[in-house]
Amino acid sequence: MKTVLFLVCLLSVRLVSAEPAPASFAYVLQADSLAKSRAQCVHRLATSGRDWIVIDACFSQDEPWTRADLDAIRRGRPERRVIAYLSIGEAEDYRPYWRREWGAAPPAWLGAENPEWKGNYRVKYWHAPWQAIILSAVDNAMALGFDGIYLDIVDGFQTFEQEGEEFLDDRVNPETKQSYRRDMVDWVKTIAAHAREKNPAALIIPQNGSELLAHHDFVGAIDAVGIEDLFTNGNRLQPKAHTSAVLGHLQKLAGSGKPTLLIEYPKAANRSALVQRKAQEHGLVWLVTDRPLKTLGLSGK
Repeated sequence: MKTVLFLVCLLSVRLVSAEPAPASFAYVLQADSLAKSRAQCVHRLATSGRDWIVIDACFSQDEPWTRADLDAIRRGRPERRVIAYLSIGEAEDYRPYWRREWGAAPPAWLGAENPEWKGNYRVKYWHAPWQAIILSAVDNAMALGFDGIYLDIVDGFQTFEQEGEEFLDDRVNPETKQSYRRDMVDWVKTIAAHAREKNPAALIIPQNGSELLAHHDFVGAIDAVGIEDLFTNGNRLQPKAHTSAVLGHLQKLAGSGKPTLLIEYPKAANRSALVQRKAQEHGLVWLVTDRPLKTLGLSGK
């Protein structure tokens, strides 16, 4: 029994990432806007020069990627990794798993629609039926030949910490008797272990929710972290308190060899230049792109 537990821990936890940090990356979720056809999109991604490429698990709602597509994208650059995007903290009504009847009779784990993103719904991410849906999507991504999973809405715990205008750090979930943050850490670790049962080298990259880096087992389970809007929010500068707080959390990655992928969305040239300069100062791999994630943008280190 101890041997089995050791092997499970080995699959889900990485104390030091074996992957070299990328010098650049792409993050394209609307690949059907990047090129007129899937074949043209594969060519653009293959010749993009980026080290890591994050794309939606499907080319479009009606057209999935094939293993041959992913192989062709990967061959475009030595040691390239192609990573599947999945939202694990919200349900999306344009995904294959969505059922029409949920509009009138939602399951117990499905909550209200996100007012900022139409078609995206809050979920109780610790519920087994929701987790089964996402783990099935992980299986599909691994079967297609993706090199890992990019996890969005990892910061979904924050909506459960909010009470009125205030946020309560480490608020306890009455359903699980532990904090909502701990529930998300456990959820990410479950995904990591599941993916690595299929591919022991699978990359696990959570986006945002940098507060979770305070958990050593969370850091151990991931290979990198994605952070949006660290220095800017569009063309506006972020408050210094926000930037300082997130950078403080990112210090937990120091010495791990695990990179931070910075995604910023300014349109103004001076703000883009600022992002690049600040990213280089802090050792972050940067991407300046469009918020709908339809283009390759600019990226570097």
